Amino acid sequence: MNPIIDNIKRRRSVREYESKPIPKDILEEIIDAGNYAPTGAGAQGWRFVVVESESFRKKMVEAGLPAYKQWLSKMPEAFQQIRAQRDMSPDPIYYFAPAIVFVIGPGEGVGGDYDCPMVCENIMLAARSFGIGSCWVFIGQFALKDEEVKKALEIKHGEKVYGPILLGYPKGDFPQANPKKPPVIKWIE
Repeated sequence: MNPIIDNIKRRRSVREYESKPIPKDILEEIIDAGNYAPTGAGAQGWRFVVVESESFRKKMVEAGLPAYKQWLSKMPEAFQQIRAQRDMSPDPIYYFAPAIVFVIGPGEGVGGDYDCPMVCENIMLAARSFGIGSCWVFIGQFALKDEEVKKALEIKHGEKVYGPILLGYPKGDFPQANPKKPPVIKWIE
């Protein structure tokens, strides 16, 4: 199989990580791959903040937990099992990931909503190619309700967080892929 297609099909969200840190040169290469994402008019309106500090991760968990619990309480009944599992974890937001990459870009106008998600995908695919697990967690943004966290991440007025992307070596094997539905395609020939 084509190695790029294979990497895309093998990428899965990882939510259990080893505590082993990711070497800085590998993290930089993963982020550099994100930097090569397509961008309208060559704008590259994104930037990155990498959190490796365990104490700061804990602060983000504390800051985000109230909004997380409120969000979780509104989930439909079908998610009860997920809710129960996450309620038992001391870090149900960042899963003790040794590296958290915040992809930050423009909140309005051209670029952010289109370009930054492709940056995130490039990061996750690059991570998988190094045997590193990843998980895109929109709930990680709940910590931004805390002004101290926002200030430390240097989130400016008009900016938006498009990650965070959790990165780390998976505990055990990578999760197996769930079967995907066949693509819905309409051909106009």
